[in-house]
Amino acid sequence: MTDGVAQAQQRVRGDAREEQTDNALAAWDARIEADPDDAEAHHQRGLRLHGLGQVAEAIESVTRAFAINPADVVIANNLAVMLSDAGRREEALRQFRRARALQPDNLHIIHQIRRLCAELVPFWHIPMLNDRRRNIAFESAIMIAIAQRGRDALVLDIGAGSGLLSLMAARAGAQQVVACEVVPVIAEVAQQIVSASPHAGQIAIVNKMSTALEVGTDLPRRADILVSEILSSDLLAEQVLNSFEDAHRRLLAEDAIVIPRRATAIGCLIASRTLSDYSFVDMVEGFDLSPFNELGPLKSPIHGTMTQWSRLSDDAELVSLDLTAREQPADLQHLPLKVTASGRAIGIVQWMKVDLIEGVTFDNHPDDYTDGGWLQVLHRFPAPIDVQAGQTLHLAVGHDRATLIIFPMDQLPERRL
Repeated sequence: MTDGVAQAQQRVRGDAREEQTDNALAAWDARIEADPDDAEAHHQRGLRLHGLGQVAEAIESVTRAFAINPADVVIANNLAVMLSDAGRREEALRQFRRARALQPDNLHIIHQIRRLCAELVPFWHIPMLNDRRRNIAFESAIMIAIAQRGRDALVLDIGAGSGLLSLMAARAGAQQVVACEVVPVIAEVAQQIVSASPHAGQIAIVNKMSTALEVGTDLPRRADILVSEILSSDLLAEQVLNSFEDAHRRLLAEDAIVIPRRATAIGCLIASRTLSDYSFVDMVEGFDLSPFNELGPLKSPIHGTMTQWSRLSDDAELVSLDLTAREQPADLQHLPLKVTASGRAIGIVQWMKVDLIEGVTFDNHPDDYTDGGWLQVLHRFPAPIDVQAGQTLHLAVGHDRATLIIFPMDQLPERRL
C-alpha cells in the first residue's frame, strides 16, 4: 500500500469519525428539542462535546443534566470530573461531595475528594500547626497584646487557616475575633473547629480575602489588634505586603498592635554537592545540557536535616520588612558578603527572624530548627561561583514586593554599547 493511499484512507476514516460525531450530536440535540428535560440527552451531549475538547459547552450540558436529575450519581460524578479537568477545583470539590452524598461508599469519589483537598490546601499547613515553638511564640505575643488592649479589643486574624491563632486570642480573653480565610474548604473546616470549641461565640469566620473585608459589614469597627501568619518561608510569597498595607489603610485602628511587627530574611553563602545537583545541570551522558540552567528554579525549599551543605560565610541580614509601616516599596541594596571558607558557592540559604511583639521573637535558624513548619530556602545563583576565603562577594539583595531578590553582581550581564 502506497503512502498516498494510506493517507487517503486515514482521511476517509477521520472524515467518517467526524461525521459520526456530528450525527451523534445532532441526534442528542433532536432529543433535547423534543424533550428539553431529557437529562440523559443533555448528559450524553456533554460527554460528546467533552471528547471534542469543547469543555465549556460540555460542562454547560452536563450541568443542565444534573439540574434535571440530581439523583443520578453518574451524571454527578462526570460533572465533577469535567470541572476538575477544567481547573475549577473548588466547584469540582463541591460537586464530588454531592456525588458522594448519593453514593457514600464509592471509593473513586472518596479518592477524588481527598485529591482535590490536597491540591487546594498546601502541604505545610499540618507541620506548621504542629510547630510548638511557633505556637508558643505567637500565643505569648497575643496574650501580651490582649493584656495591653483589654478584653474588648477587636482582633482581626488574616489568613486564619485552621483558626488556631483566633482560638488563642479568644482563650486570652478577646471577646470579639474576626478570622478571614480565603480558601473555602479551609474556612469550612475552621468553622467546624471553632464551633466545636469553647470559644464559638467569640470568633466569626469570614470566607474572604482580607482585601475584600468591609468595616461595618465583616468587622463592626476597625480592629485594635492584627494577628497574621501569612509569612512564607521566603517572607513574601503570600501577598504579605499587599495584605498588611490594605489592613493599615482600611481595617485597623491608627494605634493597632500588629503581630508580627517585623520580619527579616537572614542567610549565608553555601556550598553543597547535593543541592547543586538539584539546582544545576552540566554534562549529562556526554551532552552539554547547561543551557537548561536558565529554566531552573530561583529558589528551593530545604530543611536543616534533609540535605548536606557547607557554610561559606557568616550569617547576614538580607531584607527586613517593617509590617507596621503603611507602605513598603520595592527595594534593592548592595550587600558585600565576606567569604569565610573556600568552595563552590551555589547560592544563599535563607531563613527568617520574626519580631512578634516587644520581647517575643521567633526564628527558624537551620542550626537548631529542623522539624517545624517553616522551611529554609535555597536561593540559587544563575551559575555556581568558585570563592576563596577572605574575598568579598558582592550581592544585590532586596525584593519586588512579591519575591526576594538575591543576585551576584558579578553575574550581571555586561552592558553593550
